[in-house]
Amino acid sequence: MPNIHLNWKFLHKGCYLNMSTEQALHARSESKCELCGTTDGLGQYEVPPDLDGGVDGSVLICTSCREQIDYPDRLDVNHWHCLNESMWSQVPAVQVMVWRMLTRLSAEGWAQDLLDMLYLDDELLKWAQATGEAGSEGDGVAHKDSNGVVLVAGDTVTLIKDLNVKGANFTAKRGTAVRGISLVADNPAHIEGRVNGQQIVILTKFVKRSN
Repeated sequence: MPNIHLNWKFLHKGCYLNMSTEQALHARSESKCELCGTTDGLGQYEVPPDLDGGVDGSVLICTSCREQIDYPDRLDVNHWHCLNESMWSQVPAVQVMVWRMLTRLSAEGWAQDLLDMLYLDDELLKWAQATGEAGSEGDGVAHKDSNGVVLVAGDTVTLIKDLNVKGANFTAKRGTAVRGISLVADNPAHIEGRVNGQQIVILTKFVKRSN
């Protein structure tokens, strides 16, 4: 994590040692969605691509935020005006998610204005951009599933065949849902996702985007 955030982590991490990750997230957020502020339907969301299940790499979000993150075609633009508040969070993982959602919404004038005000240091910006959230319109790279549907970071895909995962001693079964995928930069044939607790590279021709 960036040095700018070390003081926050040092002050708070000791408070979480005897808690589960989700309990720690509730303590950190005062049991509110760290993106929109609601108190309903809260759960842990591991911020890709570094899915280690820890507090520092996770946010506590509501069902509505999670659904729209996982399914970009379901975005309710009005819902995300909440980012006007959460963009000032001092939690790195929250800042990353705010940046990604504002980037998705950047066609909206208000979202672009907030994005212009949001400062992320170099290391945090690298994390935010790691899933290809900034888009690829100018580089000619498009990640497409087995049906030719364009994939974007954060999508959920389903495996269309059994895949032997080299070095991991398991087979990713056909029909397995892979949530919150990230795109491999400069290689439209590859995406990354978490299966059986492990982050793996998956060929796009073996997945289909979930509706």
